[in-house]
Amino acid sequence: MPLSEHEQRLLEQIERALVDDDPKFASTVRTGDRRLKARRKLQLGVLLILVGLAGLIGGVAVPSVPLGVVGFLVMFGGLALGVLNYKTATGAVEAAPGPAARPAGRGGKPGKARRQPLKDRLEERFRRRYDQ
Repeated sequence: MPLSEHEQRLLEQIERALVDDDPKFASTVRTGDRRLKARRKLQLGVLLILVGLAGLIGGVAVPSVPLGVVGFLVMFGGLALGVLNYKTATGAVEAAPGPAARPAGRGGKPGKARRQPLKDRLEERFRRRYDQ
């Protein structure tokens, strides 16, 4: 659904304010897809697991404790890299901490457990700031 003219103007003002306030952050947000970077890290993690496993097996085949320890550490690092980037790489939705992540309890309405979309919150903040 296309944005209305008012929403487009608000978005442009927010973008300009972001670039003026923090140009480094704005350029970071503009460049690249987080999923692509996370997928590369996930692939690197899998590669490190395989290399570490080969080092671990090599350390056992050739009785070398340091080679086995290094292989294990490389394998563990690859596993950590993969686990830390799995959700972002696969596009899995992360639950935000706080009341929005918890399901509605006794007496709560299911619709109230959801948070307002980011666009709506930003627009409301913008209106409150200029209405005062």
